[in-house]
Amino acid sequence: MNRKEVLEIRKQFTPDNCAITRICGCYVDHEKNIIFESKDAFLSLPEEEEFKYFEIFRHTLSGTLGKNLVDMEFPLEQEKAGGTQEFLLKLRDTRLEDDALVQEFYKKIIENYDYGENYYIILIHSVYDIPGKSTAGDEMFDASDEVYAHIMCSICPVKMSKAGLSYNAVTNSIADRVRDWVVEQPINGFLFPAFNDRSSDIHSVLTYAKNPEIEQSGLIETVLGSVMPLTPATQKETFQSILSETLEEDGNYEVIKSVYENLNEMIEENKDNPEPLSFSKTEVKKLLENSGVPEKNMQTFEQVFDAHTNGEAELIATNIASTKSFGIETPDIVVKVNPERADLVETKLIDGRQCLVIAVDDHVEVNGISVRTIPKRTTGDSSGDDR
Repeated sequence: MNRKEVLEIRKQFTPDNCAITRICGCYVDHEKNIIFESKDAFLSLPEEEEFKYFEIFRHTLSGTLGKNLVDMEFPLEQEKAGGTQEFLLKLRDTRLEDDALVQEFYKKIIENYDYGENYYIILIHSVYDIPGKSTAGDEMFDASDEVYAHIMCSICPVKMSKAGLSYNAVTNSIADRVRDWVVEQPINGFLFPAFNDRSSDIHSVLTYAKNPEIEQSGLIETVLGSVMPLTPATQKETFQSILSETLEEDGNYEVIKSVYENLNEMIEENKDNPEPLSFSKTEVKKLLENSGVPEKNMQTFEQVFDAHTNGEAELIATNIASTKSFGIETPDIVVKVNPERADLVETKLIDGRQCLVIAVDDHVEVNGISVRTIPKRTTGDSSGDDR
């Protein structure tokens, strides 16, 4: 799914656009015991509750594509009879009205979800009448030719409210606050089927993770039957390893700078594209070649890439490069540079030592204090320039 498609579904979680038919809930304690279950027609809920749920559902479709939101395809074996795709389709097609199926879903989550505290599983069924679009991109609500039926799951921590003092209006006094259990915003979830090309895609599921560095392999691999993707940090480390091992001893500053300058330029060019910029093995190879990596080093690239990935892994550009900072480190010094001005830093051999040289024509501060990079010449001192 791209940004526009995600936003189109998020827009349904409002009172005016609501297409939710049914909501089911399961409250689980830290010992994996079911404490409470519920099932309701969504529009039968009190209005105040509906608004709280809308907020949770919008959060389940929030964040950065390729980082918090990841579109995953089912492996072929999971699309066969008895696979996870068939199970999820049954949940959707029975509109969450088959209690045994819903119970089985809860059981799968509880057995495979790695979380040591209380949490609340929310499962909804929705039916979205997809409006057609004119050639100008305007929605035509009277020209719908497809209904997008889907389920969405949100997993929310349930935590004790903080202790403290509060105003008691009944006794007109400040008293100890009554503590209760609060449902927080979701930390994991998924949408099935995915809404790819503004249409139902039963071959894919969109997953959500508030913190993508916390791996939930049980949820992804067992409940959803997909393959656990590389986390953003792992993608960054993988790219760094591929680059380092491909360059070997030829990894000089200018080549590395060129690689990241080209990466940032591509990210900037893609910023208005609703699809995240990603790199396959072929595209990473082309990037390195265009950045000046010597041909003799590129001869080992494919072997190095396959050693760090399955050969088919795609790396998301915003996960492997930062458009905000270009970092240079030694054991004792850390320098952060605006990526657009990495040209201000050069490597030079001075008095037999390798040095980083930074042009400082503009304003310079040290610990927030303006400084002169060259001391002002005193009377009688003929050495140095006064700049």
